Amino acid sequence: MDSESPRWDDDRGETEAQRLDRNWSSLLQELRVAQTGVQLLTGFLLILPFQPRFAALDSVMRIVYLVTVGCSIGATVLLVAPASMHRVLFRRHRLRTLVVVSHKYAIVGTILLGAALTGVAVVIFDTVVGRPGAWIAGGCTLVALVAFWYALPLRDRNLRDTSY
Repeated sequence: MDSESPRWDDDRGETEAQRLDRNWSSLLQELRVAQTGVQLLTGFLLILPFQPRFAALDSVMRIVYLVTVGCSIGATVLLVAPASMHRVLFRRHRLRTLVVVSHKYAIVGTILLGAALTGVAVVIFDTVVGRPGAWIAGGCTLVALVAFWYALPLRDRNLRDTSY
């Protein structure tokens, strides 16, 4: 959309502060869903090395596991960061900064979460059905995540929704 086009939310009759409040509230609702899932995933991943069957993983699957843990921890950091930022910036009139930066953190955090979920699929399928099934499961997981989390929403991004 060029700079001359009206913004789709201009017809809400909101002030800038009201729009930022609405965007912050919406972002928080989205983050609440993602935070719970990523925290559970990270906790699950962190206990795996202490399980007896973990020793059976070969070097390739240990690398996949470590990359998966790194992605999951990174996702946890980024998806929880807006809450910490809010505390630090509270009452400092920095809502625009908070919304803009938190939006970026949420995007990168969900990318890392998707990578972690893909890695989990690979490690689990490798253990249960073997290496070929692991790569197929990882590929299918990655394709599904890219399609449903990014490709389809981006396809529909410029469609005007007048249902509100």
